[in-house]
Amino acid sequence: MAGNENVVAGQNETAFLELLGGGEPVGSGKRWGGMVVAGITGGAALALSVICLPFVSPALRRVCLPYVPATTSQVNNVLRALRGRSGRMVDLGSGDGRIVLSAAQAGFSPAEGVELNLWLVLYSKFQAFKRGLSSKTDFHRKDLWKFSLKPYPNIVIFGVEEMMTELELKLQKEVEDGTHIVACRFPLPTLKPAATIGSGLDTVWLYKHKSN
Repeated sequence: MAGNENVVAGQNETAFLELLGGGEPVGSGKRWGGMVVAGITGGAALALSVICLPFVSPALRRVCLPYVPATTSQVNNVLRALRGRSGRMVDLGSGDGRIVLSAAQAGFSPAEGVELNLWLVLYSKFQAFKRGLSSKTDFHRKDLWKFSLKPYPNIVIFGVEEMMTELELKLQKEVEDGTHIVACRFPLPTLKPAATIGSGLDTVWLYKHKSN
């Protein structure tokens, strides 16, 4: 039995190395070549994992806030909800910065984003620089639960359903009367919106905060 196991193991090793070598008979040179290919492939996979880790790591925190880029319709709906407003604006979970950049172009100053993912923050800053909007925008690499919302009369939220109850409590504790809050993708659970704009995944809900 031991002899049979050794034969099977040898056959498996040969088949694997032949696969790496392109299916041709395996000599010692090609065997080493296959190992080199495997090493390069493994190294590339490891590098890709390291690059992608910051995009995945927020999901390992207490509430998963994945990066899902805003659609053009969502951006337009947010700007419609904030039409006639001005001053400071913050986007919670700003991702690649497209809401912030569009708000800056619409006259909000400064338009700011809060994002935990370092690579997305750097990308957003680069886009702001490229578009000549660096002086009108700011991007904070912060945990939104530790970020004060009090200074902002205009707040945009890109959240997930699991966080909206806790986020509603944070808003009620921190924001001033008259603050306009725009929730995207998911509404705040107990507050009544002043307006609902759009449909489907592009829907946004506008809330006008007033203390009880």
